[in-house]
Amino acid sequence: MTMTEGGLRQAERTPALQTAAAARRPPVREPEHVLGWTDPVTGARGFLVVDTLVGGLATGGTRMRAGCTVTEVADLARGMSTKTAVFGLPVGGAKGGIDFDPKDPRAIGVLERFCGAMRPWLDRHWVTAEDLGVPQHVIDEVFRRLGIGQSFHAAIERSPRPDRTLRRVQAGLAARTEDGLLVADVIGGYGVAQACLGVVSALGRHPARTTVAIQGIGTMGGGAAWYLHQAGVRVVAVADAAGTLYCRTGLDIPSLLELRDEYGEIDRSRVPDDVERLPRDYVLELAVDILVPAAISYAVRTDNVAGIRARVLVEAANSATTPEAEAALTARGVPVVPDVVANAGAAAWAWWLLQGQVGTDPAQSFDRLREEMRPKVAVLVAAWRDDRVPPRQAAQELADANRRSLARTAVTIP
Repeated sequence: MTMTEGGLRQAERTPALQTAAAARRPPVREPEHVLGWTDPVTGARGFLVVDTLVGGLATGGTRMRAGCTVTEVADLARGMSTKTAVFGLPVGGAKGGIDFDPKDPRAIGVLERFCGAMRPWLDRHWVTAEDLGVPQHVIDEVFRRLGIGQSFHAAIERSPRPDRTLRRVQAGLAARTEDGLLVADVIGGYGVAQACLGVVSALGRHPARTTVAIQGIGTMGGGAAWYLHQAGVRVVAVADAAGTLYCRTGLDIPSLLELRDEYGEIDRSRVPDDVERLPRDYVLELAVDILVPAAISYAVRTDNVAGIRARVLVEAANSATTPEAEAALTARGVPVVPDVVANAGAAAWAWWLLQGQVGTDPAQSFDRLREEMRPKVAVLVAAWRDDRVPPRQAAQELADANRRSLARTAVTIP
């Protein structure tokens, strides 16, 4: 395994990603640690970027996609640092990424070898979880193969009774809603839905008169769609790899979610006839109140931002908009509620679970996240409405204020 610490190799920076990452990052600070890895079997490249450590710990998921770069992973790790600080979590930010097709039958072997190579970090410093291309059940299976109890292992080992903490965490991760859904699978999407509802409330609108389009119908986008539909919001469009499904009066979200396969794609042969089939990227161009990009990073770019007709963007995917596109939207009066707030629900919930602040009661977890998310979004919307402060700037100011107090916080795991 090759290691580069304190800087990113210029060769890894494609022009578009370099520009995007540079605009998001503070001018001088580099990640604390950058590790590169090459799979001896397939030649796949993998990266771990530890942006910040707080009390010796950092948290952030592991993603897998063809074309993943170290610059992308560093940008995401930086976002995790901000995300944890916004929610006052005493842990730094990190991210893992592997340049490999997750649908390739060799993918789980590649993930296992990557995690094995990163074992010193997983043992002591890095708390990871699912991300794009890596469902939680897959990473849990890899950890079992490696003889590690759970992907929160590095934090659990800080407990005076790791065995007891592991049982408590496993019980929380196994908790299900009344609908039989794993809380761990839907809490992130629930948080995005609460961010959207926070926007609706702060702007004085009514959920039933609010229209939403969602790009991506996997774990995050599907969960957001489910809870927005449950709240009475009209989700008029969802998009997966096969295209956009649209209904002006609102989609039957529960029925559509039942038609998804293991990759989050909807079986078109069973979609009702009154649902329009549109091109995949058309979801970005619909005239809706809220657009939720929940699929890939950098989905909204300079080459497609002119087609955006939504009144507000709420980022469910990490780094869903490039900085240039976000600046263009801001100039047009379209605020972007950033990923570091909107999609932080899963990360915050995992840390609350580790610290014993939530348990196996789903209502407790949902109530805690709603009570944390809505006021933060209200602050961002108020700063935008009253002083035209971009929501990302307001979120960064909140993170910076919290980070100063976090520096004096000891990391404790009961």
